[in-house]
Amino acid sequence: MKRCRVAVLLVLSGIVTSFAQDSLNVTMVGRIYNYWYDAYGVSVSGNYAYVADGSVGLQVLNAADPANPVQVGYCDLPGFQRGVVVSGGYAYVADGDSGLRVVDVGNPAHPTEVGYCDTPGRAYGIAVSGTYAYIADDSAGLRIVSVANPAHPVEVGHYDIQWGALNVAVSGSYAYVVSYGSLRVVSIANPENPTQIGYCCTSWFSYGVAVSGSYAYVADNAGLRVIDIANPANPFEVGHCSVIGSPCAVAVSGSYAFLVGKDMHLEIVNVADPVNPISIGHCEDISDGAGVAVSGNYAFVVGYGLGVVDVANLANPVEVGQYVDYGYVEDVAVSGNYAYVASFTAGLRVVNIANPANPVEVGYYDTPGWAYEVAVEGNYAYVADHLRGLRVINVANPALPFEAGYYDTLSAVDDVAVSGSYAYVACTNLRVVDVANPRNPIQVGFCDIPFSYRVAVSSNYAYVAGWGGLWVVNVSDPTSPTICGSCSALHFGVDIAVQRNYVYVADYDSTLRIIDVADPANPVEIAHFDLPSGPGGVAVSGNHVYLADGCAGLRVIDVSNPEHPIEVGYYDTPHWAGRVAVHGSHAYLTDQCHLMIFDCSQATSAPNHDPTKLPVTFSLSPAYPNPFNSFTTFFYEVPVTGPINLAIYNILGQPVANIIDRTLAPGSYSQVWDASGFASGVYFCRLQSGDFVQSQKLILLK
Repeated sequence: MKRCRVAVLLVLSGIVTSFAQDSLNVTMVGRIYNYWYDAYGVSVSGNYAYVADGSVGLQVLNAADPANPVQVGYCDLPGFQRGVVVSGGYAYVADGDSGLRVVDVGNPAHPTEVGYCDTPGRAYGIAVSGTYAYIADDSAGLRIVSVANPAHPVEVGHYDIQWGALNVAVSGSYAYVVSYGSLRVVSIANPENPTQIGYCCTSWFSYGVAVSGSYAYVADNAGLRVIDIANPANPFEVGHCSVIGSPCAVAVSGSYAFLVGKDMHLEIVNVADPVNPISIGHCEDISDGAGVAVSGNYAFVVGYGLGVVDVANLANPVEVGQYVDYGYVEDVAVSGNYAYVASFTAGLRVVNIANPANPVEVGYYDTPGWAYEVAVEGNYAYVADHLRGLRVINVANPALPFEAGYYDTLSAVDDVAVSGSYAYVACTNLRVVDVANPRNPIQVGFCDIPFSYRVAVSSNYAYVAGWGGLWVVNVSDPTSPTICGSCSALHFGVDIAVQRNYVYVADYDSTLRIIDVADPANPVEIAHFDLPSGPGGVAVSGNHVYLADGCAGLRVIDVSNPEHPIEVGYYDTPHWAGRVAVHGSHAYLTDQCHLMIFDCSQATSAPNHDPTKLPVTFSLSPAYPNPFNSFTTFFYEVPVTGPINLAIYNILGQPVANIIDRTLAPGSYSQVWDASGFASGVYFCRLQSGDFVQSQKLILLK
């Protein structure tokens, strides 16, 4: 039986979500934006459409007026949502690596996760019948979960399928499972002992399945296949209809099948004669759908948004409504009471953050390209707009931003930093652009640095990070920027921040690197800090560095002694932390489809080991938090230079993870353990150096 959990509720900024939050000394106080990512599944119940939105969560839309569907609710979920079924006031979501999630949708405006059951594979498809959920769990086959108590779903049975389970439909006492190249018929009369009784070959790529009467309808890369299942022990194909494109989802209503997929429109097939299914109509307005549901005279198609199609006239279906909020929160800069957000295809968004708990968008400007990065100086926002160059946006009136000018770089812009009258643009090399006249920005300088990716400026120097190193560029004469030093310690610098004599680099190899640039001709790495994920962004304020650490969220590092960085706080965000900005005690983090706001005052004031005072004995302080969910931090002290081993053991005394195994200098250290890949249970942490050994008990709860 797999582990199950009751979720903890968190209510913030009018948004209700639920998960067992893993954090230390950092509190989320506000959030804005809920861009769609890439929806895969949809279920319709009453006036509401429930959408499984890729890695974003469960979206709820009111479609009472099909011409104007409106998003009314949202629930964060931790995995990659591929399928959803609504039954009896609950939405059951196939959540990829996170198994089955159960969401109470009794109040559609406030969907709340109430329980989950982790599955061993990757939950791709789901069907619900009675008090059981049937999960197509990829390589782990078909899993059957009792949802008699939605808050405590429990796996009761499973059936292994050699080539994996991609989707499932249930009718009566049988589950119909599509796998690579086949349809499997599994008897579920006894849910604790499901048994395959029938099998029918399909094409290699079979993705969707629906059952109506005595037929199963399979969407595969060759079109629609109709399988006679009157005798479940002997299913056989009786008809086939080819369509243009690659169908991946199918819904059946009456005598018609509705197909969507990659590189195709919504296709409607008449299956009144199963032996001779015939395409009778398609909707040109709908393309690249990944999920479809039919209710009454409307088909609901999801992909990069929701399209509502009137199918009253099956030969001429017409899209009558849509909800599209596709975007990606790429970068953020803060100035005064406003956050300026680079939102990929959604351009530049301006958010009033006077009340961090209630951020409000007050204006936007849709740039012509893909807004990747943003810097703000005075009344102007400078947007790295990818292939559309550098865009200069006047934000003197935050409610009415407009483009003042632009500079065409003729190649993709990766980053921009602004100092005085100059913008420094990372664009496969470093370019210096005079923006004294924002209406007519002009390139005045150039420095050939191959694979320039990120840039920061301080005083007379620009610091450029990219593949293989950090370059220090003298820009005292902006018309003649000159490399004066470099450091090859980096693997690939994905972001960079500068304060006083130190450069802080978020390195692709899951490391924060601290580089002393007091002598610009000879930059030297003086310390590094290992991170649990792959960092995407870095900011520095006072004695603390803030990292957007990919799937590990926000990390706060004390660098009061740059040679001994120590983590003092973190917050594991639901998606992918990409960039971070700091203003006062608040950190502003881009988390894929959201801008999240955190109060870090507790982390920045947290008591800490004094890194300037060398310890006199070995010690392993209590891990925090403990018990924990996914991440915990170890604090330990080393009095003399020597080999250090910090390892994790299971309850049987077997080593399961090697955290540290290298020679360390005297000092106080902290180290994060990412236990997201481990099962709940009791573990032991052991610190060893020579004859010194100290252990402590850990409790992992998921």
